[in-house]
Amino acid sequence: MTFGERLTIIRKRKGLSQADIGKIIGINGDAYGRYERNEVKPNIDMATSISNALKVSLDYLVGKTNLELDNDTLKKIEDISKMSDLDKGHVFSLIDAFIAKTKMQGLI
Repeated sequence: MTFGERLTIIRKRKGLSQADIGKIIGINGDAYGRYERNEVKPNIDMATSISNALKVSLDYLVGKTNLELDNDTLKKIEDISKMSDLDKGHVFSLIDAFIAKTKMQGLI
């Protein structure tokens, strides 16, 4: 999937227009539309602004990962990474328990 395709999918999922995103990042909707159509590639600062506006990771938008993480989840992961090993172990144990429960329910 291309950068532009990812932009389009995320924007539509969030119920935003190209003009809405353009306004948030400081350009007009037509200019933003060129990114979605893969006519132009944004510089790193603009790509970062777009990822912030769409509230997804830049890694997802550029295709480095297919895991779509929102900024709130990324912030939580960053906070966990700063914890002591003991506290991380407790957090991971809780996560593992919820994952096992969800698997048993056949949801993943």
